[in-house]
Amino acid sequence: MANDHLLLILVLAGAYLLGSIPTGLLLGKAYGIDVRREGSGNIGATNLYRTVGRKVGVMTLVGDCLKGMLPVLAVKYSALPPEYAAWVGLAAFCGHVFSVFLKFKGGKGVATALGVFLALSPLAVAVALGVFVVMMLAWRYVSLGSISAAMVMPITVWALGEGREMIVVTMLIALVVIIRHIENIKRLVAGTESKFKA
Repeated sequence: MANDHLLLILVLAGAYLLGSIPTGLLLGKAYGIDVRREGSGNIGATNLYRTVGRKVGVMTLVGDCLKGMLPVLAVKYSALPPEYAAWVGLAAFCGHVFSVFLKFKGGKGVATALGVFLALSPLAVAVALGVFVVMMLAWRYVSLGSISAAMVMPITVWALGEGREMIVVTMLIALVVIIRHIENIKRLVAGTESKFKA
């Protein structure tokens, strides 16, 4: 039992450290830009897309997504207990949002959460992506699409009959994503939020 607990701690720590790698910041610096001082100041894909370019924005999206997906898949296809997968996903997500390499600051977690749930519950992701696309097409706000998708995820996971660990982890991730978008919510209410331009 003690060995099982130690193994879980090590796996969670590994997932957290992987999630902590600031993909957007590293890619921005490769192009001579510190994205923390450009645009919204966020290290996520949307700010990279706007400040560095489409290619780097997509690369950031993929990198942040993989940070969430890979540790979950590693657990799912190992001999580890399956219930570890959800908690490992949460650890990777927390790494991105509260990166040890950035003094426990980080991104808003949307892309990393996407990777986590693509590995945990692809069907729930399909529903949430559908909501995101509808909101984006209707209003052109990435933040509104992200917030809406985050709100839908826990309900979808519950409706699909996923386990207790999945429901709890999904609720926690959704809550953090929404909290990280507080400033966006204020701008949406004030009508000053920037619309996405392809």
